[in-house]
Amino acid sequence: MKFLALFAAAALAVSPAFADNASPVGLWKNIDDVSGKPKALIRITESNGVLQGKIEQLFREPNEDPAPRCDKCKDARKDQPIIGMTILSGLKKDGDEYKGGEILDPSDGEVYKSKLHLTDGGKKLSVRGYIGVPMLGRSQTWVRQE
Repeated sequence: MKFLALFAAAALAVSPAFADNASPVGLWKNIDDVSGKPKALIRITESNGVLQGKIEQLFREPNEDPAPRCDKCKDARKDQPIIGMTILSGLKKDGDEYKGGEILDPSDGEVYKSKLHLTDGGKKLSVRGYIGVPMLGRSQTWVRQE
């Protein structure tokens, strides 16, 4: 009987990890599509079926400002700290993808349409930002951290 109780407790403790891999909710390291280097940790959350992502940490070179502001942003985020900033918003599940959202690139201050989908069994996230149609854009791979 103790074995069954222990097994049930272990199964309950492990099952959230499997559920997380079926959803983009969690902490992600984004990898720059140009340099191939990690740029930030982004926490994706879900509220009422809509995803949003905030920057939790930046990976900066020693000669770079450790707490930059979005000086190129054109909206309410202008001159706000990039750490803690919402850069991903409005994405809703549509089949295997999340669509209809926007993503901010703090390096140029531009806001792009966005879509994303999980790959590699939920360990990676393909994030695409684009203007007009998805073919006119660029993609990044984000790696799950938790």
